[in-house]
Amino acid sequence: MAALVSCGTPQKSDGASDQSKLNVVTTFLPITLFTEAVAGECATVTALIPPNLGPHDFQATPSDIAALSNAAVLVKNGLGIEYFLEKLTDSAENDTLQVIDTSRGVAVIQSAEEEGGHHHHHHGGDHGGDHGEVNPHIWLDPLRAVQQVENIRDGLVKADPDCADGYMQRAAAYSDQLKELNATFATQLKPFRGQTFIAFHDFAPYFAERYDIKAEFVVDVPEMNPTPADLQRVSNQVERSQLKALLSEPQEGARSFNAVAEDLGVNVVTFDPLETGSEEASKQPDTYFKVMKNNVASLIKAFGV
Repeated sequence: MAALVSCGTPQKSDGASDQSKLNVVTTFLPITLFTEAVAGECATVTALIPPNLGPHDFQATPSDIAALSNAAVLVKNGLGIEYFLEKLTDSAENDTLQVIDTSRGVAVIQSAEEEGGHHHHHHGGDHGGDHGEVNPHIWLDPLRAVQQVENIRDGLVKADPDCADGYMQRAAAYSDQLKELNATFATQLKPFRGQTFIAFHDFAPYFAERYDIKAEFVVDVPEMNPTPADLQRVSNQVERSQLKALLSEPQEGARSFNAVAEDLGVNVVTFDPLETGSEEASKQPDTYFKVMKNNVASLIKAFGV
């Protein structure tokens, strides 16, 4: 971070130095992947949230404020998942910062608790407004991800018109891959239309809607511990749906989940909602495709084929 906190304007000496590149800050993993894909050599992309932390666990530091003070562009998922951003950008006092909200124009799904759902109340604290009225996990639907990539493209072209051709080409190539991924998933998941799967937290509605399957979940947000009532509900659902496996997440809830699964005689398979990843994975835009393919393979296992 120290290198970014220089005074005055960066000297554009040879034009190839990093300082001549557009300085872009992203929030968390999927946004970083999509932005890296579009940015290519034209921009330096820095993730605000360390890739091993999800947006749920983030605590800002002074260096985060410094990073935002020196950024030309900030790219966020939007829909309230980065509930901590407003305070941060206020502190950064960067009047020229251009913010790209990747959720612009994306069709949203209301959070279950807003639909008069019966069991989704917050236990204790209100995670800083995380998961408000709208479910924020749009990136898990590859076609909504295409819209996010296009929003990133438009924002980067506006911030850095000199690189417009590059941004447009890379966004088009990545979007094509996303569309191809969607077509593959549609074929693979077709036999399971109308079936229900159960995940640990409420990350799956967009993904489920896209492939015409139903997603139930145990808790709203990953930090919550399931109550006995939550677990009873899951056990009833498992019996109704003849589910062979529950979907867990790499970071969260595995222990309580494993215990439930054992009681119910079902397996636990992992579905990674891409909220976290390794430092290395966060720099490789194709991480999105790898993880999502694994997720669909896990899901098919959960359906017990």
